[in-house]
Amino acid sequence: MKKYNFNAGPSMLPREVIENTAKQILDFNGSGLSLAEISHRAKDFQPVVDEAEALVKELLEVPDGYKVLFLGGGASLEFCMIPYNFLIKKAAYLNTGVWAKKAMKEAKLFGEVVEVASSADANYTFIPKGWTVPADADYLHITTNNTIYGTEVRKDYDVNVPMIADMSSDIFSRPVDVSKYNAIYAGAQKNLSMAGVTIIIVKEDALGKAPRQIPTMLDYRTHVDKGSMFNTPPVVPIYTALENLRWIKAQGGVKEMDRRACQRAEMLYSEIDRNKLFKGTVAEEDRSVMNLCFVMNEEYAELEKAFLDFAIGKGMVGVKGHRSVGGFRASCYNAQTIEGVQALIDCMKEFEANH
Repeated sequence: MKKYNFNAGPSMLPREVIENTAKQILDFNGSGLSLAEISHRAKDFQPVVDEAEALVKELLEVPDGYKVLFLGGGASLEFCMIPYNFLIKKAAYLNTGVWAKKAMKEAKLFGEVVEVASSADANYTFIPKGWTVPADADYLHITTNNTIYGTEVRKDYDVNVPMIADMSSDIFSRPVDVSKYNAIYAGAQKNLSMAGVTIIIVKEDALGKAPRQIPTMLDYRTHVDKGSMFNTPPVVPIYTALENLRWIKAQGGVKEMDRRACQRAEMLYSEIDRNKLFKGTVAEEDRSVMNLCFVMNEEYAELEKAFLDFAIGKGMVGVKGHRSVGGFRASCYNAQTIEGVQALIDCMKEFEANH
């Protein structure tokens, strides 16, 4: 039976990316050594980092004055590193879900934090509108896609301060105006690579202004100066990211990724809205095209487990909703195919016909 991977992360990768990485794990560039055992300072590996950085800049049209870093620790470490490096007196945070709340919690260790808006009272079922950012804030932090709840900000806000964004689950899925941000960070295991590497795009002249001594490893300047090589970087995940960046470029870049994402989302949301058994969980204007969340309609709530079992039996992997919200979640990152989405739709239709 063919499997269709809808896991929220670690998530689906293009098959050729997996196969190419596997080949290099067996023999890296004909060296007779595995990619998993070479030194990060080997002459053959530096070109991997250089090409990966160049492709990030090319695909996102990163302007001059920014550095691309490949670090460990995941986005959760960035929740701490961001305020450590950028919070001078006051930071503004838009609270749109669990990860935004965690980022805000870390920032409070370093200075005043203003929550400009929150949808927590509505279980994060929409993106707040009509908020303002204090003019004296050092930055506005946003989480562009909320994997647990299925909401997404698919634009770059126009605000009066620099922005910082956690784009862990939607980076490279749409064009981004990087010039509006002091930093963009992303744990790569949702839309770019396997777990283990975090990508940070940081504006160099915004660094060094925080009024505190920063531990060496937590100072972005350390990694800018050393080209992500201050300590041993996650070699294999960086290589996988490179293969994925090559794949994105070959497919037509982020504009094509955006088109495909919207096509997949339109197909599945149309079925969710049509099918009498299911309903969406968030405001339609804020629906994520990366993580599509839905539940059983109230009158069919008792069928939740039955549908989950049915879907698993049809080869759907990872469609169970996050434990904090229940229901179902179909994660449709860049590598997801129209075939996979159609298979899930067919599964929903068949289950409807049976009930």
